Amino acid sequence: MDAPTTTSADNGTSGGGGGWFTPRKQPATAPDGEQEAPEGRPEGRPEGRPEGRRPAAIRPVGRSATTDAAPETGDTQQQPTPPPPPVAAIPHPASTATTPAPTAAIPAPVSAAAPAPTSAPHPQAPPPPADPRVPAQRSASSQAAAPEATAPEATPLPLQAPSPPLAQSPVQDASPDAVLIRRTMAEVAPVADKVTSYFYALLFVRHPDLRSLFPAAMDAQRDRLLKALLTAAEHIDNTEVLVAYLQNLGRGHRKYGTRAEHYPAVGECLIGALSKYASGIWTAETEAAWVRAYTTISQVMIDAAAADELRAPAWWYAEVVSHDLRTPDVAVVTVRPDQPYPFLAGQYTSLETPWWPRVWRHYSFASAPRSDGLLSFHVKAVPAGWLSNSLVHRARPGDILRLGPPAGSMTVDHTTDSGLLCLGGGTGIAPIKALVEDVAEHGERRRVEVFYGARTDLDLYDIDTMLRLQQSHPWLSVRAVIDQQAHVQLPDAIRDYGPWNEFDAYLSGPPGMIRSGVHTLRDVGIPSERIRHDSVEELVSAG
Repeated sequence: MDAPTTTSADNGTSGGGGGWFTPRKQPATAPDGEQEAPEGRPEGRPEGRPEGRRPAAIRPVGRSATTDAAPETGDTQQQPTPPPPPVAAIPHPASTATTPAPTAAIPAPVSAAAPAPTSAPHPQAPPPPADPRVPAQRSASSQAAAPEATAPEATPLPLQAPSPPLAQSPVQDASPDAVLIRRTMAEVAPVADKVTSYFYALLFVRHPDLRSLFPAAMDAQRDRLLKALLTAAEHIDNTEVLVAYLQNLGRGHRKYGTRAEHYPAVGECLIGALSKYASGIWTAETEAAWVRAYTTISQVMIDAAAADELRAPAWWYAEVVSHDLRTPDVAVVTVRPDQPYPFLAGQYTSLETPWWPRVWRHYSFASAPRSDGLLSFHVKAVPAGWLSNSLVHRARPGDILRLGPPAGSMTVDHTTDSGLLCLGGGTGIAPIKALVEDVAEHGERRRVEVFYGARTDLDLYDIDTMLRLQQSHPWLSVRAVIDQQAHVQLPDAIRDYGPWNEFDAYLSGPPGMIRSGVHTLRDVGIPSERIRHDSVEELVSAG
């Protein structure tokens, strides 16, 4: 459950050479990216597509008529106009064309900033920087203009975790475009790996300059970008939730150095890969539906990034001030950001270390906002986890990390007095602890029931903190559920207590616990709209 990965402005060098800690030094010329063509075909031409034919160009629409660039001269024959899709209800795009738009210049976001320096990918893991320290100056205006996952948790679009998670639109209410999009996804599902590989091959051959935005090792990255794009497209009818999801993605992508002009390249290659592997059902109407959907998706993200640029930096530097190893593989890492970092209890952020540039992972805040501005995270080292192992076993006070913007919807509604039922598994107890502190700071005496799940006694590394909170607040109850000792495991343990129908529920932990937890909570009478958790696919809250 890694978060999206992306660029850190260079190949991981440090010191005065334009490296990781001097990301705003503009190189004289952009270095060349990798241009490896898919095996068995001429470089520059996708397999299985007639030479010279490409999918229709993708162009995020402008904000006004004065910002639109004139399309190039081309075929002026118009196709029959299909019924207008519901995506037009989304307020950001100015229009949704009925036919693929010809290639045109992309209007810059509202507030243009200096583009992020690009760099060539490093062939292997870069060496750690020597004794990094917080830069003396940095300003929001000097950072890269951009639209992680997408949590994939990125680049020209490794997307971050949904916030809030997307809900499936009813099939019976689907628009014509949504029907075509879902039909495409069902067609390519059995060959998803091939679609992903071909997508990246097209992207890096046609647009080699984008290769440097991705990590050198693509193993963890492969599936995130395409998966996130397809998820957004599939829910194109779910306007209210989709816009919030995409705006969050657009804001989060600023830290990756993503710019408005990257979006058409990604859209072109997305449609190229889909048309190859869904050739049996691919029609002009299908391609037009994908163009409209992707144009809407990209424009919402571009607009959100431009608006966010006016009020917040793309990232924060943060110095490690405390490193508390609680178990052999769990550490509590506390950092001091270089400028104020606003967030809400229950949210999460993305972290990048100097040892793994362009690799970002999501971690939840382990406390409510503090008066001293410090931020804490609970990190579990997982097998082959590059970033988690470096944070647990390598990070020490004085090291410098980078933080993305806060995200997440698992926050307390202080306008109600409903009780809180909180289930935290493993390091998923971190945001649960933050929620308890948030309720206490608001002076509320609403019931809070915490179930703290772990495999063994040793894994209850923060039980003392939770019990101290219980002693201080009579409205708080904390119960430990240990897999090796309990007759039932979390989340089924909540069935022995309750009733819970008047509670708001919060889930944080491993993906399996969240999935089964949602089912259990519904089963005990808590409606879906009162169950809060962040994306199972992307958010790292329990290693």
